[in-house]
This record gives sequence, C-alpha cells and structure tokens, in this order.
Amino acid sequence: MKTIISPSILSADLKNLAAQVWAAQEGGADEIHIDVMDGRFVPNITFGSDIVRACKDSTDLPIDVHLMIVEPEKHLKSFIDAGANTVTIHYETCPHIHRSLQTIRELGARAGLTYNPGTPVDSLTYLADVVDQVLIMSVNPGFGGQKFIPSALEKIDLVRWILDEHTSDAIIQVDGGISTETIRDAYEAGARSFVAGTAVFGHLEGIAAGIAALRAALD
Repeated sequence: MKTIISPSILSADLKNLAAQVWAAQEGGADEIHIDVMDGRFVPNITFGSDIVRACKDSTDLPIDVHLMIVEPEKHLKSFIDAGANTVTIHYETCPHIHRSLQTIRELGARAGLTYNPGTPVDSLTYLADVVDQVLIMSVNPGFGGQKFIPSALEKIDLVRWILDEHTSDAIIQVDGGISTETIRDAYEAGARSFVAGTAVFGHLEGIAAGIAALRAALD
C-alpha cells in the first residue's frame, strides 16, 4: 500500500491559500487535508465548505476533509458538493455512526472514521465494512503544532489488526505531531496516510522540502 502525505492547511499561510495549496501539489503531496472545527466539539473555529471549494479550485489533488464538529450528518452533503473526496467524522460525535458512514459513501465520497486519543477503537469491529479510512488522532483535536502522543502507536497497531481480521482495504491515517521524528514509528505501527501541518507549511526551507523530509524519514 502506498504512503500518503496529506498536508493540513491549518498551518498554511491563509493570505496565500491558493499558492500554498498549489505549492504542496508541486512539492509532491498526495492530497490536501482540511480540518473543519466548530468551536463546540473542539475549542477552535476554522473552515467551512467554502474553503473546501476554494482548495478544490486550486489543485488537482484529492481533498480530504476532517469534520471536528457536532452533528456532522447535517453537513455531509454540503462538504461533498463543495469537492470533498474523503469525509472523516468522529466516533464521539455520531450517535448513529454506521448510518452516517453509509451516507458519506452514498453521496459519492470515501468514508472516514476518527477516534480521539482517549476513545477505545473496539467499535471498529462493527464498522470495518463501511469505512475507507480510519483516522487515529495522535493529539487532542482543536489546535495545530501539538506533540505526538506515543500511546497512539498501540491504537494504530490494534486498528491494523481489526481491519485485517475483517479483510478491510481501509487505510489508516494518523494526525497530530507528525514530523520526521514520529512518522516512521507511525508507519511501522500500520499507518499509511500522514497528516502534517507544521512539518510541511512551517518547514524552514519551504513546502516541498518539508514533504521531501517526511518521505526521506519513511525511506
């Protein structure tokens, strides 16, 4: 399975968003990651579907949308209509999570399921057949630039085992504190998609150099 570098625009220079997204594409990114926060499920407020549409107009890459919001089922269509190729929702916010994941697929996008650091992943046993991506948060969601929580590695390993037991093709994504120091450990635990904000958009030598450094750490 190929590895995916998914730069998060949470760390981009928003005054030059189109140029930053294009630079990520030219620098070797595989998709663009958009963290949507509502100020309720997490303390911060970030983007809406208009930013998804703007990014879609600025790149040929797939758009990966992470909804850190309450009642995400009310907004799935608007984000997918705006251009989201993958929509990832939190287990913690969805009382009818199986139905919500099915709805994402029915609307034509890949369905992603997220678990916070303190949330057990045993429920994946009952959801493996309706997910295309499982996102393990390696920080508490809400802000960029946090340090990687080492216990996330055990969860990634467990998720890999559950998916294999159900012969699922879902990819494991990890988000939070991904850098040249942490990406290899996450890979060895079973992750194949890596969300990186500061390590890409905040790299001292530029966006392409940040992506190249992450790939070099994997190699």
